[in-house]
Amino acid sequence: ATSRLLVNYQEPYRSQILDYLFKPNFGASLHILKVEIGGDGQSTDGTEPSHMHYENDENYFRGYEWWLMKEAKKRNPKIKLIGLPWTFPAWIGKGENWPYDYPDVTAYYIVSWILGAKQYHDLDIDYIGIWNERAFSSKYIKLLRYTLDKHGLQQVRIIASDRLWEPISFVLLLDSELHGVVDVIGAHYPGTKTVPNALLTKKKLWSSEDYSTFNDEVGAGCWARILNQNYVNGNMTATIAWNLVASYYEELPFGRCGLMTAQEPWSGHYKVEAPIWITAHTTQFTQPGWSYLQVDGHLEGGGSFVALTDGLGNLTIIIETMTHNHSQCIRPPLLHFSVTPQRATFYLKGSFYMVETLQVWHSRLGFESGNSSLFQQLHPVKVWKGSFSLDLNVDEVYTLTTLKTGKKCGCPEPPPPQPFPSNYKDDFNIRNPPFSEAPNFADQTGVFEYFINASDPGDHVFTLRQVVVQRPITWVSDADQTISLIGNFQWVNMTVTCDIYIENQRDGGVFIAGRVDNGGIYVRRTKGVFFWVFADGTYRVTGDLAGEEILMKGLSGVRDNVWHTLTLNIQGTSASGLLNGYPLWENVTISKPSNGWAAIGTRSFEFAQFDNFHVEA
Repeated sequence: ATSRLLVNYQEPYRSQILDYLFKPNFGASLHILKVEIGGDGQSTDGTEPSHMHYENDENYFRGYEWWLMKEAKKRNPKIKLIGLPWTFPAWIGKGENWPYDYPDVTAYYIVSWILGAKQYHDLDIDYIGIWNERAFSSKYIKLLRYTLDKHGLQQVRIIASDRLWEPISFVLLLDSELHGVVDVIGAHYPGTKTVPNALLTKKKLWSSEDYSTFNDEVGAGCWARILNQNYVNGNMTATIAWNLVASYYEELPFGRCGLMTAQEPWSGHYKVEAPIWITAHTTQFTQPGWSYLQVDGHLEGGGSFVALTDGLGNLTIIIETMTHNHSQCIRPPLLHFSVTPQRATFYLKGSFYMVETLQVWHSRLGFESGNSSLFQQLHPVKVWKGSFSLDLNVDEVYTLTTLKTGKKCGCPEPPPPQPFPSNYKDDFNIRNPPFSEAPNFADQTGVFEYFINASDPGDHVFTLRQVVVQRPITWVSDADQTISLIGNFQWVNMTVTCDIYIENQRDGGVFIAGRVDNGGIYVRRTKGVFFWVFADGTYRVTGDLAGEEILMKGLSGVRDNVWHTLTLNIQGTSASGLLNGYPLWENVTISKPSNGWAAIGTRSFEFAQFDNFHVEA
């Protein structure tokens, strides 16, 4: 759920961001885009909607991944697409929190997503994963291959198991049928190392999720080091960064752990961070289908190099000399090593002996000085009788290449940063919304979608509706309540107003909230000021999403299937609430949290509607 805020950037800024990511010979020029197959559950920084919320439901226009894949393909038709589920809708497990009891159902669900990508968006999915960082089932993987083939999807390759090298490698060596259907072994955060069993399988080895590091100079150093050393130490021929672009509220988990930052659609501000230009050193001078040359890859004074060819005479060499303290990734821990300035001599043999000059691109990450030089073209290197020498300093990246196509493109400076608007309204009155979810709302449990309320001819035809009515097969501990966040985490004093409509008779309930302090994988422990009303005519004020810390309760007269207006006012250490414009409770003392987002949500996984949301902070 990391591209949430990208979709509602205004042009030209949105296209500029996408160009920096995907446009060939422009910026990061990415070769691979891996997306989540939304499953209605929390996947780190929010929930992504499923294409099948319920068994008899199919919709291939929800969320933002279809749009993102199309934008990537528009810029680079050759980009490889990968889909992987984190969570699944409840009906897949028929009541169990497990996707493999009915493997035919799960396979049908995943293949539907691939078919829908083609039918509705003309997208060809190249690779499909199993279940992100959770168990795999050999039976399910074989059935998935069978189901893909049955639907004419022989070209879709299977990657397993997006967790660790084991037990998948060991199982592939034991089970020849499984070995025949898994094309790539994908491991997460391998620390540039693989294991003997993985090598014995003779499969392609990928680091199918890596990086996940704050995108400053150290993050760039981490990325430079693993892009090379995943191959040099671990024989991995692809490295995939989580995440593409930091387009989610920064105070959610792993804030700014993207290759670049675009978390302010309301201002248009974004930042092309150093990892974008580190990426370019590899991606602008190689392509999927190029081969790594089997060189040793370790430099005498520390650091590493890789060499790749297209088999048609082109050669690209990428060198990195990242020091330990300037290239630590978020995980795993990095054992100490030293790098010193050195002179390195390279010898070109065989068909490369004839190369006379190499183009040179250079980056230096400036930690002490604070000013980095990123992706600059230097004078070409002359190759003399098949050899050349380079003086390498520490924390540098060099690309030497026969290709002359490299480019460092720049757009005009984006607008300056601005906080989220302190007076924000959304009446959800949009007949043909470009996306299924209202801008800036970041769902953390449940899914909140635009809804056309055909039964209401009055003021509430266009609303926002919570649509997940059974707890999904979860990846982490989703809350027992649904919640969507919005606004500025630094907000202290605020008034939140929203029209609400409880659909569940008897046990339904909804809330509006302020000073909400948590989300993502930590959503269960969210605190704040929550104003709840229930279908049984009661209300509550609680200091937490779980509803355990009760600050006030009483009768409200609210009933289901009627619209009501809730207002929550928080000033300093005191809160008060209004129902339909009249005071319902006041002078409730608030100790903490001292600041946070605004939010809306429901008591359980239940249908409920919201309209005319307004926050003033």
